[in-house]
Amino acid sequence: MPPTAADLDLLQGTLDVMVLKSLSWGPMHGFGIAKWIRQTTDEILQIDDGALYPALHRMEHRGLIGADWGLTENNRRAKYYTLTPKGRQQLRARAASWDLYSRAVSKVIHATAQPA
Repeated sequence: MPPTAADLDLLQGTLDVMVLKSLSWGPMHGFGIAKWIRQTTDEILQIDDGALYPALHRMEHRGLIGADWGLTENNRRAKYYTLTPKGRQQLRARAASWDLYSRAVSKVIHATAQPA
């Protein structure tokens, strides 16, 4: 079954909040963000470039993150992203919503009582 618009919104929102969280630790380039998410999720979530870079551009356009060119630890030129005050505020709001949503879904999945 193909994903619905609501599914895509949830996936996009989930990626956005993970990117914002990764940047809460400090500036990072795209490869570093993907690596942090992969490592933090014990290799369960693999974010590909086709999803990550459009999300970064979208968030930059919305003023949630800023970007500047710099050099990586290997002396390669890369765009480094930073969390803006607006992005930090968005992270707090999205994290609160995610916590509420995930607790609700968990209650349904782990329910032991049948519907009345």
